[in-house]
Formats: sequence, C-alpha cells, structure tokens
Amino acid sequence: MAADRANLRQGAGPLLMSLGAVELRDRLASGALSALELTEACITRIGSREGELRAWAWHDPEFARAQARQLDAHRASGKAIGPLHGLPVGIKDVVDTARIPTENGCPVDAGRVPLRDAFVVERLRQAGAVILGKTVSTELAFMDPAATRNPHNPEHTPGGSSAGSAAAVADGMVPLAIGTQTGGSVIRPASFCGVTGYKPTFGAIPRRGVLLQSQSLDTVGVFASDPAGAAMLAEVLFGHDAADSATSLTPPPRLLETALSAPPFAPVLAFVRPPGWDTAEPQLRAAFDELCEALGDQVFEVDLPREFDAAAAHRRCINLAEMARNFHRYGRDGGAALGRSAREALAEGDGIRARDYLAALDWAQVLQAGLAEIFERCDAILCPAAPGPAPAGLGSTGDPIFNGLWTLLGTPAVTVPILTAENGLPMGVQLVGARGNDARLLRTARWLHDWAGQ
Repeated sequence: MAADRANLRQGAGPLLMSLGAVELRDRLASGALSALELTEACITRIGSREGELRAWAWHDPEFARAQARQLDAHRASGKAIGPLHGLPVGIKDVVDTARIPTENGCPVDAGRVPLRDAFVVERLRQAGAVILGKTVSTELAFMDPAATRNPHNPEHTPGGSSAGSAAAVADGMVPLAIGTQTGGSVIRPASFCGVTGYKPTFGAIPRRGVLLQSQSLDTVGVFASDPAGAAMLAEVLFGHDAADSATSLTPPPRLLETALSAPPFAPVLAFVRPPGWDTAEPQLRAAFDELCEALGDQVFEVDLPREFDAAAAHRRCINLAEMARNFHRYGRDGGAALGRSAREALAEGDGIRARDYLAALDWAQVLQAGLAEIFERCDAILCPAAPGPAPAGLGSTGDPIFNGLWTLLGTPAVTVPILTAENGLPMGVQLVGARGNDARLLRTARWLHDWAGQ
C-alpha cells in the first residue's frame, strides 16, 4: 500500500490510469489504492488534456474529491464497500444527475439542472462509484458533431453521439463511462477511439432519467479499456424499473464472473459482411481477411438474407418518427438554435406515415427471427464496428451503417479494439450476440481481446 502511494506521489498517475478497471477495483478493495488517489490521477489527466480534447461538458474537481474522501472514510470505518468502490465514472450529458447540469448537448437546454438522478446514476452511487463529471454528447444525442476530438489524432472525429465518454476513457481521463446508442453511438466511437464499447440487449438497463429520442431503439451502454471492465460496470446497471416498460424482472446477471471465466471450448465466430459492406475501406477489408485467416477453424462465413438489406431504412424510419414526437418541443421552442441534422431529422420525422412506421416495427421482429439459425452455430457474430478508422475532419461523426442493424434488432454488441489502420488509428472489431446472451458475448469478447494480445 505504501509503495503504491509513494509511486503516485512521484508522478505514477499515467501508469495508474493505464490499468484496467477491474485491476483498479481490486487495488481499491484491498486498500493498496485510495479513492482520493485515483480521483486525483483522473483530475490531473483531465487538467493536462481537456484543453485539446474537450471531452467534458461539466467537471468539478472539488466535487469529485469530496466524493472520494467520503468513500475513503466509509472504507476506513470497516463498513462493507460497493462493487465499484472508489472508481471514477464519466456520465454522458443526456443522463440526468441531481443538482448537476444535464444539458443534452443542446442550447435549448442550457442551464438545465435536474432534481433527480437517472436510474443508472442511482445505481452508480449505490455501488460506490465517484461521479467524475458529465461527458460531451452531440446535440440531443444525434448527428451534429460536438467539439470533442479524437485522442489519437485531434484532427479526426471521435465519433458520436457518445463522443466525450469514448474519448475520456481512451485518453486515460477516467477508467469507466456511460453512453447511449440509438444507431451506433456506443460501438462506433469506441471503435474510433480504441476502447471497448458495450451495448447490451435492449431493455437490460433501465432508461429512466435518460433523454428519450427513440423508445424502440434507445439503449444505455458503457465504455471501458477492455471487455472485463465493461462487464463489471454494466452488471451494476442491469435491472428492472417500472418507469421503463422495455425492462423486465429477471435474475441479476453474472456478467463479470462469466466474462473472466475460460470458455468451455474455443469460441466459434460467424463472420458476416453486413449491409453496407461496399462502404468498407480496403484496409478494413484486408484486416478482416487477415483476422479470419488467423482465427482459422474458429470462424466461418455466413451471408445474411436479402431482407436485411432494408434494415437501415427501417431503423431510420422508426428513429425519426419517434424523434419527431419526443423532440417536438425542441423544434417548437428552439428550432432556429438546433443544428442542421436535428432540424432536418425532425422535419423528415413529421412526414412519416403511421403505416410505414408500424411496418418498420414489424420488420424488426422478422429480421430478429432470421438470426436464430446463425446463433445456433456460433458463440457470436464477427463484423466491423465501422467502415474504417476515424475519418479526418470534425464535420461528421462517421457512418453508423455497421451498427444500426444490431440496434434495430436489440441484440447485444461489443467493440473489441484489436485492429490498427495504416495511419496508426484504431479500428474496432464488433462482436454481436443473441438477445439475452450478454454474459456469453462478453466472455467471447474477453477471449478475443486476450487472444489478440498474445
């Protein structure tokens, strides 16, 4: 314990922040590391990098320190500690935090301060996490880019809409973060920033207190440096809440225990070229060819039925129709202040006919049934997380074409950061599991992460 603290005082903060969240948890639980020491390392990193990356919408170092001191005092008293004791977490600025600004990345909501925590924030506090601050979201968690930069190259996009969460974890500002996904807003920025992003089965994590864009698609997700850290954070957030009809009362999962366990057999992956494969960059295609060759008999190729080609249009129809309803007040009260993408989306959503919207909802169920045969033959589907590395420029958050299908179907998906582009930027591999098989998916993701690191 004394050695760890001495190293930290001598400037070992960057080394400390390079550790995975599970190892940090273990050090905190054993007393080898205090919550205040870890929080100070995060604050120092933010202080040195935030001017360039712009990952935080709200961050108060003294508030973070006060939480850490309280947690250290709690531990010193001999009382039981929570599963996330002392771990700092960043929270996307579309998730309500009591008495802390939650402005949804939108000028219309400037100065908004909720009175009540969202469900996930309640769970974080109960688990002993330190609320480090609010991470930047694109406007209303949609497509207009935010100011956040990619930590690997600030001239490239970090993705969206969970830009701040992905960039903050990738840069070592915070070990864990919360995001949301309606199209590709967890998986894509995780791929661009080189971290693990995990979008669970639809309805696994309650959305009370989270900005409602699309009730049929919105999913709370998490970011960590590796799949084990993502499993640890998500396990605390899974649950039932009567305010979210998508959730159900089921036994709590053992995501972390399963993720850390050895698979009974070497996992088998089904390589899928999803709709939009023609948009994939040549270097990404070549990287997947090499990956599949290296995996050998543990991967087989499968083609999706032609019906899947229309999935992107169905997801867009659902998203924009529900967005037009849920965001009506933004268009009514502050339309001129909204970005171009949001204004055009609201206008398009207003024009969608009820029969087209209901038909799109039906198609989601049809396509879900089409995956059953594939999942009978594999542990997970293997596919790209994005068409390539993060694009240059900050005028776009990138193309979510390889993510929206799995959001539409409500299947769990996880980014495994194991590929590198020719320019040195990361490219994520996406694994997709059957609905409800989140623990098995995370175990497979950890296996692939470790296999690639050998």
